[in-house]
Amino acid sequence: MSAPPFAPAAVRRAGWVAFATACVHVVFGAIVRISGSGMGCADAWPKCRHPDGNTYWFPPFDHPQIVIEWTHRLLATLLLVSIVGLVVTAWRHRGATRSSGAAAVLPAALTALALGLGAAVLGAVTVFLENPAWATAVHKVVAASLVAALVAALVRAGGFGAARLAAQRAGGALATAKTARGALVAAGLTLTTILMGAMTAKTPDAAIACKGFPLCGEGSLGGGAQHVQLTHRVLAYLLVLHLVGLAISVAKRREAPVLVHTARAALGIAVLQIVLAVGMLHTNFTVAAMGMALWITTFALWYLARRAGETDALDSAPMRGAPIRPAAQVGARLGGVAS
Repeated sequence: MSAPPFAPAAVRRAGWVAFATACVHVVFGAIVRISGSGMGCADAWPKCRHPDGNTYWFPPFDHPQIVIEWTHRLLATLLLVSIVGLVVTAWRHRGATRSSGAAAVLPAALTALALGLGAAVLGAVTVFLENPAWATAVHKVVAASLVAALVAALVRAGGFGAARLAAQRAGGALATAKTARGALVAAGLTLTTILMGAMTAKTPDAAIACKGFPLCGEGSLGGGAQHVQLTHRVLAYLLVLHLVGLAISVAKRREAPVLVHTARAALGIAVLQIVLAVGMLHTNFTVAAMGMALWITTFALWYLARRAGETDALDSAPMRGAPIRPAAQVGARLGGVAS
């Protein structure tokens, strides 16, 4: 089986632009939360209300919180524009040969656009409700889903190692369903841990409730705030242990190198995040951006393994009496052509 062609380079470039913009927006969202700038533009949306009482599209940048919140909104607008660009580019190339993969990128791009619009509406609701804690958690879910949709679009276009994985699979490298199941559990644990991290950041005193490591130790605040952070920590520990087992098992099964490297990268990011968190026990800082990086990596691992598993199913179809499929068609499945 030969490695399949993927979407045209223009589609991949548009996908990377949208994904990079989404990552910058996520990082800036963490800055908004850390700096307490969520209400930097007061109760106005989409305009920004200045302390002088007026609302502006381009307010006077004489307050740090206004600068941070307004920049965050600008990045949200740029993200929507970049996703529209991806949708348009995928649509324009949909008429290419089906083996190009452009047709398969379009549904994921449209999903990302819908989530981007939903995030904008949720942002308005959050402002009007004065930034409640539950809105932060919901916003996290929407942001993570949007980033995941862009990762899916890029994998279908050949990004995130999908093209290399297709070549490695063509050369006989393994890709088992066990890896897909393990990566799915890792992605689910990661998202749950991120949500608990958001609740820890928003719950009063939870971010500074635990003074020790790995548990809370002496001098901790106790009460509900401590339980919130301790729950977040326990989830993080479970996630690291699961990723250790996943990285070892993927390597022992000698699966495709792309899957092995991605599993190890996820473990490395998780360990680094815990190391950074330990070093910041006495600060109110957050490593939310690292959590999103781990979500991206675990989701990409699951999506790559899942699509490779679909290729395995097509490879074994003749053994079950199904029609024999040409090698190019089997390879194109990994590129996301068939749905």
